[in-house]
Amino acid sequence: MRPFLIWPDRRLQSVAAKVEAVTDETRAIWEEMIAAMDAMPGVGLAAVQLGVMQRLAVVDASETRGQAVRMANPVILHASAQMRAHEEGSPNLPGVWARLERPRAVTVGFMNAEGVEEERDFVGLWATSVQHQIDHLDGKMFFDHLSRTKRAMVIKKALKGMK
Repeated sequence: MRPFLIWPDRRLQSVAAKVEAVTDETRAIWEEMIAAMDAMPGVGLAAVQLGVMQRLAVVDASETRGQAVRMANPVILHASAQMRAHEEGSPNLPGVWARLERPRAVTVGFMNAEGVEEERDFVGLWATSVQHQIDHLDGKMFFDHLSRTKRAMVIKKALKGMK
C-alpha cells in the first residue's frame, strides 16, 4: 500500500485532476484506498491522501463495513441547512482532531464504479465523510475550516506530536 502523505506536502494543497473514465486502474486504486481506509480505521479516503492526484474518493460509515461507495469526480449538488457537529481528523496530520460543523445531509453527483453518473443522498456521518473527502480533492484540509487561531493550535499540536 502507498503511504499517507504527511502535511504540509504540497500535493495535499493541490486540486486533483478530473477522472475522464473509470478503468481497471481506477478500480485498483479504489481497492487500495478501501484497504487503507479500513486499516486506519476511517470512514473515508480521498486518492490525494495517498499521493494519487485524481478526483477519486471512497466512503464507508456503515456499522458492519464492506459498504464502501466508490466515487469519481464527486460534487455536492445540494446541502441541507441543518448542521451537524463532528470531530474530524486526518492520517495526513496524525494525532489531532477538531470539531467542525458541516451540513447534516448532502446530495452528491459522481461517476460510480461502473462509470455511470449517479446522484446519491448522504446523511449524518456519511455526509460528513463525503464532504471531508471532497475538501481533500479540492486541496483543503479539515483545519482549513477553523478560525486562524484554532488552525494554528491544531497545526502546532500536530507538529509537536511528529517530533
